[in-house]
Amino acid sequence: MKNPKIIGPGSSNVDLTGFAPKLPTAGETVMGTRLAIGPGGKGSNQMTAAARAGGDVYFITRLGEDTFGKVLEAHFDREGFRKDHILISDEVDTACALIEIDEADAQNRIMVIPAANSHVGRDEVMAAEGDFATCDVVLTQLEINMTGVMAAAELARKYNKPFILNPAPALPLPDEIWAFVDWFTPNETEVTLYTGVEVNNDDDARAAAKVLLDRGVKNVVITLGKRGAYWTDGKNEAIVPGYPVKAVETTGAGDTFNGAFAVALGEGKSPVDALAFANAAAAISVTRHGAAESAPQRDEIEALVK
Repeated sequence: MKNPKIIGPGSSNVDLTGFAPKLPTAGETVMGTRLAIGPGGKGSNQMTAAARAGGDVYFITRLGEDTFGKVLEAHFDREGFRKDHILISDEVDTACALIEIDEADAQNRIMVIPAANSHVGRDEVMAAEGDFATCDVVLTQLEINMTGVMAAAELARKYNKPFILNPAPALPLPDEIWAFVDWFTPNETEVTLYTGVEVNNDDDARAAAKVLLDRGVKNVVITLGKRGAYWTDGKNEAIVPGYPVKAVETTGAGDTFNGAFAVALGEGKSPVDALAFANAAAAISVTRHGAAESAPQRDEIEALVK
């Protein structure tokens, strides 16, 4: 079986991650324990997870001609990304993210400086139309220019390809996008922002999903942390359980889930099997430090699923 072709526009950051016994409150200084510098950005993270899970990755992104850009170029080379649509410019800086990790409970706090990510828009996406025509799945998030997200949705529809929209960070979406979305994959916080329904139990998840289905979304997947994921297409539904692990850091878990999920769908797995595969990938990722670096390899995911 050939590796499924995954394409999409997305963000690329260099993550500066500081670890401390507790996170500082406003005006407070705390002593950290270590600093890690590595590749990040939701787009890069998701495509890294997709590549490691078995995808043939065509990533549409923009970097600056700077030190951070070189870090990301090296990462893309190591992971085997196709470089056809990785754009490099001396007119913008490479994006970065400042991440604080609480070592006591593995929670995080993140500030993103978008820089070059803001310059991934409609023109950049449309230039990749030929690869949309031959892809298996289109995957994107909301850390780039919204015109790029909408262009990816339009090309997915034009060539009848599944369009996965991970609404992270949760930003306002144009009304016209809902009808293009084949798979909408918010977490519990994000789904509340889009629907007004606070998800505390299965009935809440069902009610929130109905709001999205009524807008035109074809499939809703609500990630529920260690509980797993809820899925419905309006006729069928399932809660696919997560895998019990000891978390050390949750950064990038949602990105790993989405990248692995895209690959599983591209391989023709059923929604439930695809979600089990994605849950396993996310579970492994939270046992490791880092965002992109924590994404597991294909054999690791399959071993946990079995």
